[in-house]
Amino acid sequence: MKDTYIFPAVFDSAEDGISIEFPDLPGCLPCADTLDEAVKNAKEALMLHLFGMEQDNEEIPEPTSFEQIPLEKNQAIILVEVFMPPFREKQRTKYVKKTLSIPSWLNAEAEHNGINFSATLQKALMNELHIS
Repeated sequence: MKDTYIFPAVFDSAEDGISIEFPDLPGCLPCADTLDEAVKNAKEALMLHLFGMEQDNEEIPEPTSFEQIPLEKNQAIILVEVFMPPFREKQRTKYVKKTLSIPSWLNAEAEHNGINFSATLQKALMNELHIS
């Protein structure tokens, strides 16, 4: 797992916006309305895609040399560089919303006692998973 990745992206300009393709990363296909937005979206999509590959223990390919990528009219190659450590940390500390069901009498009692449901569930899960 590397900290910095640089991949070529094909920016395809059309009347309705800019579509972006990473030839080495099928399925990583951001789009945008402006060039500034396209560069930003390409970086975000690349980080998210690479993070997903890391989490799934997939092999991340070596980037194709931009000289080897054929272009069509209205296309240009931009090298997109991402630094992964801050993104990984942000994903690690990201909260997710969960929906759960408890008996109404238990809900009423907990609310009456000012119980923080999120904190209580986190503590219970950590205890159950033996995480300190």
